[in-house]
Amino acid sequence: MFTIEEACLVVVDVQGKLATIVDESESVIENVTKLVQAMEALEIPILWLEQNPSRLGGTALEIAQHIKEQQPIAKLAFSACQEHEFIDALKASGRSQFIVTGIETHICVYQTARQLKEQGFEVEVVADAVSSRTKANKEVGLEKMKALGILPTSVEMILYELLQRADHPHFKTVLQLVK
Repeated sequence: MFTIEEACLVVVDVQGKLATIVDESESVIENVTKLVQAMEALEIPILWLEQNPSRLGGTALEIAQHIKEQQPIAKLAFSACQEHEFIDALKASGRSQFIVTGIETHICVYQTARQLKEQGFEVEVVADAVSSRTKANKEVGLEKMKALGILPTSVEMILYELLQRADHPHFKTVLQLVK
């Protein structure tokens, strides 16, 4: 069970034109935004990644405007685990559970989630907050992760799992986000 004390959100490369052309892009951006807003309310760390931002552009404004105090971690490797700055931020978070969201499911999301799992962390991927340019590639990415023991979750499922109770102080905040 993922907990507020151990969880960390990893937002992978929801940026530039690519963010607008992936399958179901509007829904993905909306769902990643909900996750970010909930994590901020719950004071869960967010590791925010951008693939080659000088070429691909910055994170979608709908998402970036809700991430407080952190700066994106620029990367060139498809797996964030190949970047020293990400590894340093991961260690600094002190967390053992990683909720992975972003694009593209079959490339950067898959490789990052896989390497996090290989390092012994608990990892889940938010199936309704990831995408690829094609639905087929998204499905292949999710299937490969599932075969590795990286289970899918959904925005609502992970948020309610983190809250655990209807009397949690941030229940109403999260409820408003998922309505």
